[in-house]
This record gives sequence, C-alpha cells and structure tokens, in this order.
Amino acid sequence: MTAAETLWGNVMMNWKTLEFEQFTARELYLVMRARSAVFVVEQAHVCLDADGHDEKALHVFAVDDMSRPMPVLAYARLRPGDDEDPEVVIDKIMTSPRRRGDGTAEMLIERALQAVAQRWPGRHVRVTAPEGLKSFYEQFGFRKTEGPFLEHGAPYIGLSCSHRHNQTQSGDARRARHGLAFGSTFELL
Repeated sequence: MTAAETLWGNVMMNWKTLEFEQFTARELYLVMRARSAVFVVEQAHVCLDADGHDEKALHVFAVDDMSRPMPVLAYARLRPGDDEDPEVVIDKIMTSPRRRGDGTAEMLIERALQAVAQRWPGRHVRVTAPEGLKSFYEQFGFRKTEGPFLEHGAPYIGLSCSHRHNQTQSGDARRARHGLAFGSTFELL
C-alpha cells in the first residue's frame, strides 16, 4: 500500500494505490459510490460497474476529507494483462465533478503510469477513451491504435503506450515544455 498527500488548489489530496484486499470497507464503498455517480448517473452508462475485474486489479485514487459523503477526487483501475493479451489496461478512469479541469486528471494518469511501471515494468498500457480525449492521452505517450468505434453511444478510440519507468515525468514539466493546457475531464473514462 502506498499513500501520498498532495496540496492542490487548497485541497489536501491523499493518494492511495491499493490491491483489492487492502481496501477498508469504507474505502471500497466510497470508490464504488464515486464510480456509480460518474459512470451510471452522470454519464448514463447502462452496464454493471462491479464487473468482476476489481479483485485482480490495482486501484489508484485520491481522496480528501473521508468524513464527507463523496470524498473520492480521482480514481483509476489498473488491470494486468494475461498470456493472450499482455497489455495492462487502465480503465474506470474518473474525476470528481469538483476537480475537473484543474490538473487532477493529469496527476491521476501520471500516478497510474508510475504504478504500472513499478508493478509491471516494460509492459504496454492500453486505455479506451472518448475520441475527444485523444490529445489528453497523447501528452502521456499514448497513441491511437484502434477506432473510432461506438461505446456507450459515443465515438471512442483505443490508445496504447509503451511505458517505461524512466518516461515518468512531472505533469507540470510536461505541460510547460509542450505548452499544454489542462485537459477537460468531463468524459474521462
């Protein structure tokens, strides 16, 4: 288990990277509640969120005050590949509505890629995202590999990157060097 605190926009974010068995009951409930609020309620995805992949995944997320009813600020699930499909999949990527457009999504992807590099060094990483988020993911080294195709009634693309531990860089440095603004995370999936 790893945790790190970050002060961002006058809000203390406590970052955690947990195996499924390491969750407390409250943490798991709050993560599932946040995922349902974004994917099921806000984005109207008609699918079972608890899809059977959580138990074998690594979970990266940030919370603020745990006494709040919705303290999860950002979340991503990292699923290891297998012999048939060895890419690590980062999915269930979401940010709280109150943290969108402030760089939290960038911090989430950076932490997810760091966790992949530590846990599964040298493995390719794959995400599926709304087509409009292509440039957001490209700033992390992802390149379009498939699509567009319809998912949840919207055009999506598949992106992959060959992530190595030494590629990890601070988001502020990346954005400054490339002149990139914070990406919109409204539909970040």
